[in-house]
Amino acid sequence: MTRVKRGYIARRRRTKIRLLASTFRGAHSRLTRIIAQQKIKALVSAHRDRDRQKRDFRRLWITRINAVIRERGVYYNYSIFLRDLYKRQLLLNRKVLAQIAILNRNCLYMISNEIIQKEDWKECPEMI
Repeated sequence: MTRVKRGYIARRRRTKIRLLASTFRGAHSRLTRIIAQQKIKALVSAHRDRDRQKRDFRRLWITRINAVIRERGVYYNYSIFLRDLYKRQLLLNRKVLAQIAILNRNCLYMISNEIIQKEDWKECPEMI
């Protein structure tokens, strides 16, 4: 029986896998079987950490907003601030509020003061 030379398809497949793992260290970038395993592991980690990143950023934004809001009033915090925002139908998301808190605190103070004044006015109509 004559010897059959393999085609280029398998080589092309391995080369494609190797390109993905070219920045890995050691055998993780040299041995085909280990490269395939590391590729699966890397994709699983990337998928898991995309959700994790969303959670982490949301926590960071909430922490920043809460820190700035608490500086202003002793009895005023993030949860009360957001509740009052939704009552007034000022729909600003947490990312925007956090950017306002970092870059322009006075603007956030003005928003919170307006909300507090309007809420106090609604609760105490006899003061008119």
